[in-house]
Amino acid sequence: MTSSRPIIRPKLSAVAPCFNEAAGLPEFYRQLTAACRAAAGESYEIVLVNDGSQDGTGDVLRALAASNPHVVAINLARNFGHQSALTAGLEHCLGERVLIIDADLQDPPGLLPEMMALMDEGADVVYGRRRTRQGERALKKTATWLFYRQLRRLIDVDIPVDTGDFRLISRRVLDILNAMLEQNRFVRGMVSWIGLKQVPILYDRAPRRAGESHYSFRKLLRLALDGITGFSVLPLRIASYFGLVTGIIALTMLAYSLGS
Repeated sequence: MTSSRPIIRPKLSAVAPCFNEAAGLPEFYRQLTAACRAAAGESYEIVLVNDGSQDGTGDVLRALAASNPHVVAINLARNFGHQSALTAGLEHCLGERVLIIDADLQDPPGLLPEMMALMDEGADVVYGRRRTRQGERALKKTATWLFYRQLRRLIDVDIPVDTGDFRLISRRVLDILNAMLEQNRFVRGMVSWIGLKQVPILYDRAPRRAGESHYSFRKLLRLALDGITGFSVLPLRIASYFGLVTGIIALTMLAYSLGS
């Protein structure tokens, strides 16, 4: 006869995808650890996912995991992309609440205690909404501004504008999210689709502490396409209209040929 031991869940998990972040990881780890301890005492874990980095990120993560039992390092075999790396971390974390955060320190770990307080008041999701985006070029700010607003118009899910993946979610939300079968995942859209009580927390987005942004225009466009195809009937309608038009043209040509 076998018995299964119950899963001992920490109060908090923090999940961060990492791609070529070796230069900034020590400071990110220091700030995130301080925030987790302030919010949850010693009942926390930090899940860091190396998304096929080529700059020594994997070595930094292994060293952190070896020095601190609160750190879980996941090394992916290759670069799968931000959303896939995030999904891997979310599937492995054990916390009752889960902070989703990038490792570039543009989203402040220090907001975590305030986010936990809002969840104590009954929220299932506390999402960061950017007031300003510091240290970014005007062209990128304009492109990002347009991206969020046009995406919101095109899809059938009410995704708050000026928000990324930076958020605190409950275990209830995470269990639903992990049960969803989407392959090309658009996590912020999926969390918005789940519903429940979701509240914003405003903050000013800081410049990157080290390195360069990994979200090129091409990656931003791909993310938008994943959101549109996953949460809108617009692509299906376009395909249907195209099929209808080409069908009418084909029938017209066939009738013309038979009548000639």
